[in-house]
Amino acid sequence: MQANDHKIHNPILSIVGASSGNLVEWYDFYAYSFTSLYFAHAFFPKGDTTSQLLNTAGIFAVGFFMRPLGGWLFGRIADKYGRRNSMMISVLMMCFGSLMVACLPTYASIGFAAPLMLLVARLVQGLSVGGEYGTSATYMSEVAVAGKRGFYASFQYVTLIGGQLLATLVLVVLQQFLSPDDLRAWGWRIPFVIGALAALVALFLRRALVETTTEASRQSEQAGTIKGILKHPRALLTVLGYTAGGSLAFYTYTTYMQKYLVNSAHMEAETATLVMTGVLACFMVLQPLFGALSDRIGRRHMMIVFGVLTTLGTVPMMTAIGQVATPGAAFGLILAALVGVSFYTSISGIVKAEMFPPEIRALAVGLSYAIGNAAFGGTAEYVALLFKAKGHESLFFWYVAAICALALAASWIMPDSRRHGYLKD
Repeated sequence: MQANDHKIHNPILSIVGASSGNLVEWYDFYAYSFTSLYFAHAFFPKGDTTSQLLNTAGIFAVGFFMRPLGGWLFGRIADKYGRRNSMMISVLMMCFGSLMVACLPTYASIGFAAPLMLLVARLVQGLSVGGEYGTSATYMSEVAVAGKRGFYASFQYVTLIGGQLLATLVLVVLQQFLSPDDLRAWGWRIPFVIGALAALVALFLRRALVETTTEASRQSEQAGTIKGILKHPRALLTVLGYTAGGSLAFYTYTTYMQKYLVNSAHMEAETATLVMTGVLACFMVLQPLFGALSDRIGRRHMMIVFGVLTTLGTVPMMTAIGQVATPGAAFGLILAALVGVSFYTSISGIVKAEMFPPEIRALAVGLSYAIGNAAFGGTAEYVALLFKAKGHESLFFWYVAAICALALAASWIMPDSRRHGYLKD
């Protein structure tokens, strides 16, 4: 892309433009998780509540397994044809997947074809999100001002969490105006319609983004190739290691937490939604603060703190949350846990982007993240509900702690990006 005169050059406006699509992508993806309490019966009418949620969580997890393919496909597009093109295609695909979910007939109408079509829609969304993360993380890292990369790049998770928050806020509003029966009958479709419309707005904003790659990097023999990534085995394994723990911890305390409060702490669904709305709002505000902190103390130190806090704190924290007696106590405990997770989420994109050269950066960041995220983050709900169904819920807490210990080990051996990274401050 040679002619960028009409594109956005201001770093702040570029971050806003890229973030808009990121917010929409994650809103659409999380709308499924947060509304599944109301539509699980429509696609899986047999069994008790836990088994219905287990089935919907299974499809949620399957969507994650499309992420490595999305990370490869869109990462290759971003490295060979430009970040902007990749981000526009991914948000358009998410629009299609969300609209598909909104229009799906139920099991009562078409039988087994209903959950099958739901699966297809989630696969499309999983492919889209798999491509979104790596490209947007790379773009925000490249467009950020030197010396403030951590702060600027943290807005990827601001909008990622913002997508979660927006999904919960939409559900809160619907709960105020619609009865539980209406939500179960048809109201659950509304969030997906909103997501499809918002994706079109994001597509328009992304058209104005400046391209951050150069002609030389796009024409490189290694651009967008697996062969090029394999020349950086240590960086690849390190990213896989801390993504596994970071993703699992994030999804445990966010998407799964609403179900945990309802299913294990026996909280009303509406109350659990309000608690998570407040928690996510605070969590979102924390990201730029922790991103700025990483600019001062370094990404490696941030990751080590994350590993220590989550490894040692997960079991007692999850145990305490499962026994809460009041919404206020639940709010405080979950937020405390997410403060520890913020040491990872705030720098999740930049800490990966700094470890790879520009000609393979989007592919390396997207693919490594997608693999670790699919294997551990996407399966968090399913594994948790499976342990609960078997009567061994507490084993899930130990499982999370063990994977976070793996992230700690990966963080310990990672280089200090301030001296050895590919994005110099």
